[in-house]
Amino acid sequence: MKRFKTLLSNIFIMAIISAFIVSCSAKAGQRAEENMNIRMQEENKRESASSKEAFTIVDRAGNEIIIPEEINSIISLAPSITEILIDLGFGDKLVLVDAQTKALVDLPKDIESVDLMTPDTEQMIVLKPDIVFASNITSIGGTDPTAQLTAADITIAFIPTSNSIEEIYEDIMFIAQVLQVEDKGEALVNQTKERIAKIEEISKTIEEKDKKTVFFEIAALPQIYSFGSNVYLNEMIELIGAKNILASKEGWMSVSEEAIVAADPDVILTNVNYIEEPVEEIKSRTGWENVKAIKNNNVYYIDNKTSSLPNHNIVQALEEMAKAVYPDKY
Repeated sequence: MKRFKTLLSNIFIMAIISAFIVSCSAKAGQRAEENMNIRMQEENKRESASSKEAFTIVDRAGNEIIIPEEINSIISLAPSITEILIDLGFGDKLVLVDAQTKALVDLPKDIESVDLMTPDTEQMIVLKPDIVFASNITSIGGTDPTAQLTAADITIAFIPTSNSIEEIYEDIMFIAQVLQVEDKGEALVNQTKERIAKIEEISKTIEEKDKKTVFFEIAALPQIYSFGSNVYLNEMIELIGAKNILASKEGWMSVSEEAIVAADPDVILTNVNYIEEPVEEIKSRTGWENVKAIKNNNVYYIDNKTSSLPNHNIVQALEEMAKAVYPDKY
């Protein structure tokens, strides 16, 4: 009986040991399989990175261009484009920018620059960039660098100034596609859309009869400048639940004092930053004292950079505008 019990005990112990060995073997096999999967994923990433090829794409101006295999050096000839490049993670690839960008955007002080409208093409060619991003301002400024850059085997991609927020999203995705970081482009667009959606949600609660009229000044006396419809800033005014007094007209335009006074806006916004105290200057204008915005002290400054550059950062200006026009709602 004792020998039988001992035998049973030994069998039980051997069973436990066998189960333990099987378990350990299974876990070891699982770990080996996981390690193999990780190695394969890393190898696939390396192969994907090393298998990049040049490809053809149509830029935002409708030109067919060839994108090189790798982009390690970039020239940007527009502040709005430069900000997109930085937020997509390519700020360290910039080798030259336009002078306006250098004045507006936080960049290394030793980075080279050229004039936005008449860039020094030879200076750009010497740097041998993989790609040049430019706005339509460069192409119509009197010195279109396309022919010379193309002859030097340098790709130039044009991005005309966008007229709508949807076009701004498309600009971001175009740049992201060129740089092969579509996921980062989508994230940037989605973040912007989410912030705008919050503004829209509140604006929908503003009844038509309660919507305020707005005049947005982008250049002061003696040549007042503003905009009508088909401009992203007009869209922004509508997004906050207000009305642009010039919405019946289209595009960017000069405006007479008489037209503004006659429209009698509830609120005046300005992003003029080249004179001191632009808000006080508007309030002190002769003949404007009976305008509702002046009488009720509803004249506000909106950040110039975020309202002037057509990219994702307009959402910051949008939020400023909302709080200025409807402080009780936003």
